Amino acid sequence: MATSNGKSGKRTQKEADKDLAKSYNQFKEFEGQQYTGMKIGRSHKWYYDKGEWKETKTTPDLWTISYAVTKRRAGKAPEGSGVPVGTEYHWYIVAHQHVRKLNANDYTTSLSGLKFKLAHRRADKDKWNISDKAQRNRLIKFLKGIIVQLENAPENLNQAPDTKAVPIPKKAPAKRTAVTTRKKAATRKKKVIIE
Repeated sequence: MATSNGKSGKRTQKEADKDLAKSYNQFKEFEGQQYTGMKIGRSHKWYYDKGEWKETKTTPDLWTISYAVTKRRAGKAPEGSGVPVGTEYHWYIVAHQHVRKLNANDYTTSLSGLKFKLAHRRADKDKWNISDKAQRNRLIKFLKGIIVQLENAPENLNQAPDTKAVPIPKKAPAKRTAVTTRKKAATRKKKVIIE
């Protein structure tokens, strides 16, 4: 079997990576929402360096936490895929942390749950894609969805929430610009001619 480069056999890794990079940057749709990036259902695997987890007890059952570490991809990103260096994300994490004491100084720990993207900042921009107020509103909608799910299925408390049952707030529609308005007008004219 010949490939696009004329050689027989399987495609090279470089060709496969190029296809993945192209796919990553294409517009996709999920439940009426357009997005780019990794396709729904795919996953990443990461390794975390030795990090620093700090926690402060604020009530008998509540702690504030902070964690800082570098995470590293287990494999290699396909060449040309992903966002530019310097891009930032603001995630909100809802998770179960299970720990078991091993000795006076050591615990096993595992974390399972959801992380929800509140906003991103492109590498070449000074501002986040949505305001602090819009981020807060998205978070409120997301957490209300988690609450509804927990109220409807309290027996699943020790499991990560079912992502299909959590209503994900959609981003506000993009602002209309003169360019998009002209494009829509041109599309309407074409439809009139066709009809």
